[in-house]
Amino acid sequence: MDKFDLHTHHDRCGHAEGKIEDYIRAAIEAGLTVIGISDHSPYFAREEDHANPGISMAKSEFPRYVEEVLRLKERYKAKIEVLLGVESDYFPEHFEVYKAAYAPYPIDYLIGSVHYTRGISIFNRNRWKKIDPSLHTDEKKHYYELIRQSAETGLFQVLGHIDAMKGYYPAFSDIPGAEKEIDEALKAVAEHDIALEINTSGKTKDAGGWYPSDAMLERALRFGADVTFGSDAHVPSRVGDEWEQVRARLKEIGFSRWVFYRQKRKVIVPL
Repeated sequence: MDKFDLHTHHDRCGHAEGKIEDYIRAAIEAGLTVIGISDHSPYFAREEDHANPGISMAKSEFPRYVEEVLRLKERYKAKIEVLLGVESDYFPEHFEVYKAAYAPYPIDYLIGSVHYTRGISIFNRNRWKKIDPSLHTDEKKHYYELIRQSAETGLFQVLGHIDAMKGYYPAFSDIPGAEKEIDEALKAVAEHDIALEINTSGKTKDAGGWYPSDAMLERALRFGADVTFGSDAHVPSRVGDEWEQVRARLKEIGFSRWVFYRQKRKVIVPL
């Protein structure tokens, strides 16, 4: 049975530790058969080469990133399958720029992640202090509308951490009134034959636990959406973190399979 982790970072992004090879070796030690390398996309639409050094790699670094993953894929092919991925930001206004930036490369999968809404990071602890509580529902609706749009683009194979806005604001989960928008996002995942990731990095934030919540996964199952696994490791020791626990939980919820992607084609793995 394939044991996989599609979501890993390394030192190029400026806020993770270790080289790509360290994550591959950690995956082998953890008994994985497939490891996806998926560092943060550069800010392709910005004029500067390196717009946010502590958040993402420079645009000029992207070809070297691809080259290194492909070289290590060949080096380790007898021990583990290495997949070339990217965790891509989704900015509707810059969609075509990002799409064109990825087109020349043999990418196995793209994780589409909404990291910004209204120009503010979803992990910004202060955003909620500045927003009147009467507007909280609108903020949540807007977030899930962006996630739905990202699913409908056809560019992404995986949607990343779809309730991660709770990371440093756990009360986000309890904001009412966005159920329709959440359901529409989950339906879009099913209709476009892509996958939601179960991301175990919530434990490294205030919210704890995983993204998304069990309740959201139950709704995703009802709509027929596929799921995948990502540790979102920023240190090699977290590669494959809680894989068996996630597998067991998915079976309890009622899933019978999860998936990963090779050359953008879905590979089905029974639970």
